[in-house]
Formats: sequence, structure tokens, C-alpha cells
Amino acid sequence: MKIAVIGGGGVRTPLLVNGLAQSDLPIDEIALFDIDRDRLAVVAPLAKSYFAGVRTYDTAAAAVSDTAFVFLSIRAGGIAARARDEAVSLEHGVLGQETVGPAGFAMAMRTVPAAIEYARLVERIAPHAWIINFTNPVGIVTQAMLDAAGARVIGICDTPTELFEETAHALDLDASRCLFDYFGLNHLGWLREVYCNGAPRLASIWDDEARLARVYRAPLFDAAFLQTLRLLPTEYLFYYYRPAVALDNMRREGQTRGAAIAELNERLFRDLSTTGARARNVYERYLAERSAGYMQVESGAPAPLAPSVASMLTGYDKIALAVVRGIHFDTNAIIPLNVRNARTLRDLTGDDVVEVPCVVNKSGAHPQKVGAVPAGVRDLMVFVKDYERRTIRAAATRETSDAVAALAANPLVSGRAQAERLVTALRLW
Repeated sequence: MKIAVIGGGGVRTPLLVNGLAQSDLPIDEIALFDIDRDRLAVVAPLAKSYFAGVRTYDTAAAAVSDTAFVFLSIRAGGIAARARDEAVSLEHGVLGQETVGPAGFAMAMRTVPAAIEYARLVERIAPHAWIINFTNPVGIVTQAMLDAAGARVIGICDTPTELFEETAHALDLDASRCLFDYFGLNHLGWLREVYCNGAPRLASIWDDEARLARVYRAPLFDAAFLQTLRLLPTEYLFYYYRPAVALDNMRREGQTRGAAIAELNERLFRDLSTTGARARNVYERYLAERSAGYMQVESGAPAPLAPSVASMLTGYDKIALAVVRGIHFDTNAIIPLNVRNARTLRDLTGDDVVEVPCVVNKSGAHPQKVGAVPAGVRDLMVFVKDYERRTIRAAATRETSDAVAALAANPLVSGRAQAERLVTALRLW
């Protein structure tokens, strides 16, 4: 089996390669391609230290030829663009992060055209391959590729699975024995119930503030709010439910998450270029430091966040491996993924990409029915999906009027006038 990684010079590539190499999949080759040849030259030797079958390619077409799976993990504009987008958002008094708010919008506008071209390439060169999309904003990018090309695309994110693991841990349950009633969009999802041995288990958590606090690594949501909501939102809902708090915390810090990661990445590539045999140690320290800083600033956590036991069981590499195994071995594994809605969420159209538990087998990922969306979160989900559709249209037309209309539909932007100022400041094209 040949697996290709487009965006193979990215910092997650060695982690992904390591996970694939340790699996029971019959992998002969992992092909890496990246438009940034210098980054790829640094990352590839480290990836090859985990799996001897790593090979680099000069063109995406050669990399994807004869592949069974293509991982898409690109960052149009690089981490510098993310840092600038988040800084611009902050300057305009709007919360911006790489997948939500104006910064998420700008990232989508840069990324969608490139992602579509890669989807069309895979459709032409390797029509039977599955594209596993890591690229943020995952929901928007996956939707755009499915709408514009005939390639087989599945979007993945580790956020829901991490919430599942953390919730099971707080309930003193083994997550592998549980079923999770989850629904929403990428980075806009809610866990409604946990079933173990056929019995619902979340009722025991709502009046137990200590257990509720154990669900989230960072201090994101008040217990009283969760007790009223009667749903467990993924951590990215923090940006929608408490935007003023996140914005104030970021202003006090004086540095966005994107800027912090840019510094970490610069140091990583500098160190990898000079450490030789110690490259794995350098890389593992980088991963630990990056994880510890995740949502620390936005949440106002006083110190870097220690990883929980449950969070160590999740990650993009593990979700990717689970999807590939599910398809290759026809396992019928249940995994939360980004796929066409079909008839899963009746408040959205059948073609909309949603994030729900799916049965994964040799014919792909099939969304499970999740029932009616609670009234308390329905409007937000519908509004964000409308924004996502408008963003995909704006990325296609590249018309300023479409970009303004899309950004004005974002719940974190306060109207058309602010959207106009942000579109100008973000320099989308």
C-alpha cells in the first residue's frame, strides 16, 4: 500500500508517519510532497527515521500516483499568515483564530482554491484513492472539495474524540465501551449523551461540578452554564459562548496563538537542521511544548496545561490511522468525521458537510442518525453553516462583495461595516 501526504513538510508529518509505521497496515511507501522544498528537506529525514519507506517527490502528481490514501495537510501562506490574520483580528477588536472568526475566514479564503486543485488532481491521477483531509478549517475545506471535485474526501479532526475520551474519563468509564451521541459542524459540535452497556450516563455529571471541571483541560465553561445547556460543547465553542473573555485574555497576553506557534516552529526547524541523531528528542519536546500552550492564553489559564491521560489517547495521527484501518480492513468502526449530511441533521441540507459519528468500512464513512438538534443550539449551527457556504462561494468568485457578505455572516463579526474593514485589512488577494 502507498500512502501520500500533500503538505509533507508540515510539523505533524513525523507524528503521522510514526503512527502509520507502527500499525498493522501493509504499507510499502509513504510519499511526501510539499511546495516548500526547504521544509520538506528538514522534515523528511526525521519522518524516515520512523519509517524507512518514506520517499519525497518533486510533484504532487507523482506523489499521489498509485496511492490508496492521500492525506491533505496544507497551510496556504504558512504559519506567518495565520499569525498576521490573528493580529489583524485583534487590532479590530474581534476574536480571530485559525478556524473561527476573521482569521479562520482568511485561512479558508487562501486554502480552498489550493485544496480544490489537489482534489481534482487526485480525482484524475488516483480516482480510487481516499483523501483524508486534515487541512483547516476542516469543515469548510472538506465541503469545498466535495462540491468542486469527484474525489472521495473525508474530513478528520481530533477535537470530538478528545471530548469523548475526557468525558468518559470524568465518568470513570472506558471510552472503548461507550457510544457517544454527538452532532454539529467541525469546531462547532456538542456531546448530548454517553451510553455504556446500553444505559445513558451523563445524568450523573450535571450536578457534580468537580466532574464537570474534569472534562476540560482549560477553564473554558462555567459549571452553571453547562448545567443549563445540558450538552457538553467541544472546546472551540468557547470562542462563540465567551468571545469577550477570550479576547480580553489575548489582549492581556499581547501575543496570539499563531505568533507563539510561529516562534516554536522557527526554533524547531532551526534545531532539526543541526541536531542530527537527536532529532527525535527535539521533535518530541516541540510537540509537548506546543500541546501545553494550547488554549492557555485564550482561556486565561495561569500556566501551561499538563496533558491528561485521556488526551494522550487522541490526536490527528490516531484518528487518521483509525479511518484508514476502518476502510482497508472493513471494520465498521464508529468515528466522528466530517462527511455529507445526507439525512442526518434535518436542519441542514443533504449536501452540507457535518461532523457526526460515522460507520467506517470499505465503502467509506457513513453518517449515523443523531436525531433532532436541541433548540438551544440549533440557530448557532444553522448560522455558522450559512457562513461556511458563503465563504466557499467567496473563495470561488474572489469578489470583494462576496467576501464581505460571507464575513458579515460570521457570528463573531458585528455586521457589514466591520466585515468591510476586516476584508480590506486582511488582504485576502
